Amino acid sequence: MQQIQTIAPLLTIYDLEATPDDGKIYELFEGELSVAKAPSLKHQELIGRFVTILYNYLDQNPIGQVWVTPGVIFDEYNSAIPDLVYVAKERIPQIASGIYIVGAPDLTIEIMSPGSENVRRDTLVKRQTYGRFGVKEYWIVEPVVEVIEVSRLQENVLTSVGTFRKTDEIRSPLLPDLKFMVKDIFRK
Repeated sequence: MQQIQTIAPLLTIYDLEATPDDGKIYELFEGELSVAKAPSLKHQELIGRFVTILYNYLDQNPIGQVWVTPGVIFDEYNSAIPDLVYVAKERIPQIASGIYIVGAPDLTIEIMSPGSENVRRDTLVKRQTYGRFGVKEYWIVEPVVEVIEVSRLQENVLTSVGTFRKTDEIRSPLLPDLKFMVKDIFRK
């Protein structure tokens, strides 16, 4: 007798909209639901440091906008809530004029949460998804070892250009003249 395999249905962004507001973060990658808990205080502290650096830079150089934990919709089966995103000014009317960002931000920053599933999601699943949909730059922040890995888009793949430590300086071609030390993010 032949066994019949059942295939789990893919979820869509419309299914995601129907999830309860229970304090968890729901993301969708290739139609599969990903659930995260609310970020820790350390996680939020690091987001605050990035926000301060980026807002100060953009006040002096009004070339775009930064959002904290925005909903980002890539397509019907892929949606994320990154920690921070930057969108260049000329692209805001195209992808960031509604409730969510619909399309790829220019820069996405994720602060890793502990746990092997979180690490896998940020370093593999999100990197692949963000690259495939055209995120130009992706920063993965590792709070435990206090490093920032910077990846840039090359032929629809986000490729690491380096892992930066405390005394290293971060720069981005997306944000001309922005520079800060990694230790500015991880200061005690």
